[in-house]
Amino acid sequence: MTHTLNYTALKRGGYALVVSPDLPDLSYVMLQGVKFFELVAEPVTQEILPGVFFKGWGYNGSIPGPTIRVCPGDWVTIRVHNRLPEATSVHWHGLDVPNRMDGVPAVEPSPYIEQGQYFDYHFQIVNPPGTHMYHTHVDTAFQALMGLGGGFIIEDPFEGSIQRDYFMMLSEFHLLGMAKGVVKAGHYELDTMSDRFNFFTMNGRCFPHTSPLPVRFGEEMRIRFGNIGMNAHPMHFHGHQFWVTAADGNTIPHYNRELRNTILVPSGVTVDIEFSAQNPGVWPLHCHMPHHTSNNMTKSTGGMFTVVKYV
Repeated sequence: MTHTLNYTALKRGGYALVVSPDLPDLSYVMLQGVKFFELVAEPVTQEILPGVFFKGWGYNGSIPGPTIRVCPGDWVTIRVHNRLPEATSVHWHGLDVPNRMDGVPAVEPSPYIEQGQYFDYHFQIVNPPGTHMYHTHVDTAFQALMGLGGGFIIEDPFEGSIQRDYFMMLSEFHLLGMAKGVVKAGHYELDTMSDRFNFFTMNGRCFPHTSPLPVRFGEEMRIRFGNIGMNAHPMHFHGHQFWVTAADGNTIPHYNRELRNTILVPSGVTVDIEFSAQNPGVWPLHCHMPHHTSNNMTKSTGGMFTVVKYV
């Protein structure tokens, strides 16, 4: 189930929950004091626009995969099932985990997860609160661009200054068989070896299929960006200036923060921005690469584009 993005769902115990619009969270159960998650790598058919689907690989039926939310000090076990036709692994991007749990079997003692098998990644969250990601680290030129990635958020249960907190994964795909300048409903294969991407997504959707990010006047809002794709994305926000408060899951000291309205999010990087909602309206938030705000080079606004909407 995806979030409904209503206000009451965004707070718990005095701090804002991280919400990933259009994506589910990964649920867990407590087993002897350990948060036990199950992540399933499998073929996924992803709808990026109404009636436009591509056949990719994802986790738990989603591209990007569900967002994993934990807190500092948690012990976690993440059981990764492999329902793909080849071996895979999961790398916990930016997390300080034991070597065997890092998920790069070509050079580490971390194992390949063979087809039909599973592996339990078990570690303690030793990083401070911040934005991280997870993704495959086997045949990455193919598997990552098929969609095998997601967000991994370490929340701060003592923080009270943020009222809205959103995570956005930035991605790009090349859908085969659709003529340039046309968006036609159907099911499409991906070309993972092409560098000529024709669809750009935020949390697995293209505008206008992306969900708005609601905010109320006077609230403090955080947006977390993650990127494991092939392109860098200069993310631009209209009508507001924002502080760049964290990079790669690490908080930037107040005296080093930059006040911006556009911030580059390269591949492999997470960036957090924060701002005060003081300018009511419906405000675009988008990549500033012109081709990235088009659906297959059509003239209508699309692609890596959403809006922050005052409610």
